[in-house]
Amino acid sequence: MSAAGSARPLSPRRALVSPGGPQPPAMASASPRCTSVRHPASVAVILLLLSVTAVQSSQGDKEPVYRDCVKLCVRTNCTGARLQGFESSQPQYMALTGWTCRDDCKYQCMWTTVGLYQAEGYRIPQFHGKWPFVRVLCFEEPASALASLLNGLACLLMLLRYRSTVPRQSPMYHTINAFSLVSLNAWFWSTVFHTRDTYLTEKMDYFCATAVILYSIYLCCVRTLGLRRPGVSSMVGVLLILTFTSHVSYLTFVSFDYGYNMAANVTIGMVNLLWWLCWCWQNRRTLPYWWKCGLVVLLLHGLALLELLDFPPLLWVLDAHAVWHLSTIPVHFLFYSFLIDDSLYLLNTEKLGVKVE
Repeated sequence: MSAAGSARPLSPRRALVSPGGPQPPAMASASPRCTSVRHPASVAVILLLLSVTAVQSSQGDKEPVYRDCVKLCVRTNCTGARLQGFESSQPQYMALTGWTCRDDCKYQCMWTTVGLYQAEGYRIPQFHGKWPFVRVLCFEEPASALASLLNGLACLLMLLRYRSTVPRQSPMYHTINAFSLVSLNAWFWSTVFHTRDTYLTEKMDYFCATAVILYSIYLCCVRTLGLRRPGVSSMVGVLLILTFTSHVSYLTFVSFDYGYNMAANVTIGMVNLLWWLCWCWQNRRTLPYWWKCGLVVLLLHGLALLELLDFPPLLWVLDAHAVWHLSTIPVHFLFYSFLIDDSLYLLNTEKLGVKVE
């Protein structure tokens, strides 16, 4: 079945075929076989904006087969003695991460629907805006969760290296430390979100990613203007805080609009990209390490184009989003190499009384 849903619906007579994907843990059957920052590329996001729809509903979860399966599974397994049996046999790590009987029904019925699509030769559908992933322990998207964790560890490792290499007297020391903490927080929530997709974890993942991009703008402002004009960076900081507050308030209390969120991140991402590139170009003859900064911002935006691949997950684990996250891990080392070089340069020029570039 095409992603646009133009093909005919699945045959009701084949609705009870077993899933063709990974077999989930056994459960009392509801039917005979129904038994888990960042820096976006501006070009990628603009293209994605052209096809944004409400990701709460996708082809797979709109299928009558899937919906009927979930209803029957919940009615059969999630009440009375069967519910008590489910809760008593559920692993503790599943309960702690919020997996419910209804969630398990959705997971099992997802694979039943995937099996039907494969049996009839249709393209694998998405469910609730996401590809079907095999659940590993409590990890809903295991590859993306692991990639987010590795990004966080790389960020932490390089932050520790920065602190051990750069004296606290360096003009950018505290600003870079704060930026690192904001980044670590974003990768933490990215890991949590890909482990368990809930209303809260989705919002935290989105909001913290936006915070990283905004703080990167502030970091650039301090480096390019704030060292000579502290008042300018303070005003920009207040403006960015107000922007972030307004952004979060709108998405929380008015409408969680995915298209608006993408557009907002495109805008601030472009500001971040162009500002850093302009600084790199202006200092290409005076700072021998300028290319590290330029390469980092280009890589972060360029690698996000991987999101456009958007293929069904290989082995039901590795999709384009996970590949993107995995590809950004080495970028942390290059970025902090730039930050260390630049911080030491600023410290030396301050001691010599030389004008900061």
